[in-house]
Amino acid sequence: MILANAFCLFFFLDETLRSLASPSSPQGPELHGWRPPVDCVRANELCAAESNCSSRYRTLRQCLAGRDRNTMLANKECQAALEVLQESPLYDCRCKRGMKKELQCLQIYWSIHLGLTEGEEFYEASPYEPVTARLSDIFRLASIFSGTGADPAVSTKSNHCLDAAKACNLNDNCKKLRSSYISICNREISPTERCNRRKCHKALRQFFDRVPSEYTYRMLFCSCQDQACAERRRQTILPSCSYEDKEKPNCLDLRSLCRTDHLCRSRLADFHANCRASYQTLTSCPTDNYQACLGSYAGMIGFDITPNYVDSSPTGIVVSPWCSCRGSGNMEEECEKFLKDFTENPCLRNAIQAFGNGTDVNLSPKSPPFQATQAPRVDKTPSLPDDLSDSTSLGTSVISTCTSVQAS
Repeated sequence: MILANAFCLFFFLDETLRSLASPSSPQGPELHGWRPPVDCVRANELCAAESNCSSRYRTLRQCLAGRDRNTMLANKECQAALEVLQESPLYDCRCKRGMKKELQCLQIYWSIHLGLTEGEEFYEASPYEPVTARLSDIFRLASIFSGTGADPAVSTKSNHCLDAAKACNLNDNCKKLRSSYISICNREISPTERCNRRKCHKALRQFFDRVPSEYTYRMLFCSCQDQACAERRRQTILPSCSYEDKEKPNCLDLRSLCRTDHLCRSRLADFHANCRASYQTLTSCPTDNYQACLGSYAGMIGFDITPNYVDSSPTGIVVSPWCSCRGSGNMEEECEKFLKDFTENPCLRNAIQAFGNGTDVNLSPKSPPFQATQAPRVDKTPSLPDDLSDSTSLGTSVISTCTSVQAS
């Protein structure tokens, strides 16, 4: 009897492990039509190869031309086109920041998703693929290139922002693109025009998009112990040209201006998706990923919405776009909310401090982070592979086997 019970116990454990190791229910695409996202350029090619999809896509683009969403949906043909495209690869498509055809990819994405939103939303879904890299990966590469961590006593006394600039100069690509944006952003046009801001922004975008993060992050998020270091950090993006202006525009006006450009709109949406303060996570970040937040922040530099440090304080970290909420009228509450996503954002502040301190959050593998950049779908898919019917069938098979063994 004892041997029979022992056999039952081992058999139950073996069956349980087998059921966990092999999927017992259909995953991914087999569930309610879920599809793994492809980049929007590829999704557009797939749609063009299918006559029904391509004709509906042309119809939708004509519907969106010069119309708001309500006017578009009042047209039955436009509504039918939108419904068909929601079942095509175009609906789930995403883009990669810095990809070869990034602008084309974003244009395709917004051509679909602008028709799905009710007016102007405060937070928009990000068109970019979720970030899987973490700060620990950046630290590992940065330490290889810079040799940091050799002497902690020297490290605490050194000017980390100066060290970051020196490390950049040792890399050909970093040195070349940094010299380029410094030259362009410092070039005075006339006594009344201190620089060409458009060219300065373009040079900054090239630097942050093409230079590896182990160099750009060290310059942008270096930790400081004194004001001289903090001022060097503030001057990283040449703020007199790229950031400051004669007057501060209203923040909501600045946001509206940003959203007229597909690239700027996408970078702002990505920032909100990865840096929006969350009080339900360990790090105050929606995806519990500091790297995703810092990458989204750096991605906004070189646009009208460019953020920067507001002062040279080495202790208090406060960043903001060049804007204020004066003249907001009855939209003041919304304006303040937008501005505080920069100035009073615990996720962003924690991410900057974590990079400066060389630390990263240690997450338990039991709770994978929620992917905030995914656009919501109407249908819902089961999230657990082992539902009630699976566990019941497992238990029944084990019990029946054990019963027969005991009977023997």
